[in-house]
Amino acid sequence: MPTLSTTKGRTICLCALFSLLLAASAARAQNTHTTIKPVPVKPTSAASGEKMFNEYCAACHGKNAKGDGPAAPALKVPPPDLTTLAQRNGGKYPAMQVQTILHFGAEAHAAHGSQDMPVWGPIFGSMSESSNSSEVQLRIANLTNYLETLQVK
Repeated sequence: MPTLSTTKGRTICLCALFSLLLAASAARAQNTHTTIKPVPVKPTSAASGEKMFNEYCAACHGKNAKGDGPAAPALKVPPPDLTTLAQRNGGKYPAMQVQTILHFGAEAHAAHGSQDMPVWGPIFGSMSESSNSSEVQLRIANLTNYLETLQVK
């Protein structure tokens, strides 16, 4: 299991961040088991939900957020299609649920994910030099807002 460390200078590893190497493509083509390789977190701008999604979420959820990322076959529970969150919630985008899951993990809403998904609140906090909670909230809010733009109409 990857580790999380908030000590400066240490590498933060996550199972949701994978190097998208040719080996994964070759493994899929040969019908062999895809493995997840932890890689260091690459901090992105807190201002761009799209950049954060592409860096932190697309490996599992896919570039189009449909749950078909290159790492998805290696997960115990397939990642959900994030473009249908509103559709699955009576037509209303569940922004508070999304924020809770991002901040505290999928265990907070077991029906919406598995323990394979990292808990992003502490990870985002470790990216800030001062563990600035307002930056964590900004990251979570911008990622939540970006996901809302992906909802099917």
